[in-house]
Amino acid sequence: MSTLLVIAKAPVAGRVKTRLTTRFTPRQAADLARAALQDTLAAVLATPAERRVLVLDGRPGPWLPDGIEVAPQGSGGLDARLAAAFALAEGPALLIGMDTPQVTPAHLARGLDFSEADAWFGPADDGGFWALGLAAPDRDLLLGVPMSVARTGEVQRRRLTDAGLTVRDLPGLCDVDTPADAERVAASAPLTRFAALHHGLCAVAG
Repeated sequence: MSTLLVIAKAPVAGRVKTRLTTRFTPRQAADLARAALQDTLAAVLATPAERRVLVLDGRPGPWLPDGIEVAPQGSGGLDARLAAAFALAEGPALLIGMDTPQVTPAHLARGLDFSEADAWFGPADDGGFWALGLAAPDRDLLLGVPMSVARTGEVQRRRLTDAGLTVRDLPGLCDVDTPADAERVAASAPLTRFAALHHGLCAVAG
């Protein structure tokens, strides 16, 4: 049974996208996070998968569409929480975050195709990764990987290859972490909710 996993925080002001507050208010940053999450979940719903699970830190709100299961995030560091998210799957799984509103169903469908790969790795421009797909999820493939540092992606991908897995790469994407990231992603995906909101907020700010 193939599973699409999205690990995310509820878009609450002051708790998400705090690095955007050098340009936007905490409420605006949370609104941008909500738009990014909505774009991500729309892509997930448009992707063939037997299960779609939002692994959430916080409570779901009216932004949650029908067709998405919700499970609470585990505790501990990000490596432990990612490992716990994969434990929710009952077979092959692809896990993504909420920081890439430019993601498409084509990206996700590719990452769920394990016919010629044991794992899929989606590199992020900041040195991390935006997607990880495992034909046979195993928590030991994630535990101990240093997260949120420039070498996170390099270490995670090496963990996969050192385990003897055949790894294929998805296209690199930019995570939305900083105002510069937000501007870049909005420009690259102009038809998204995220881009429309970003444009509106920037127009108001002048």
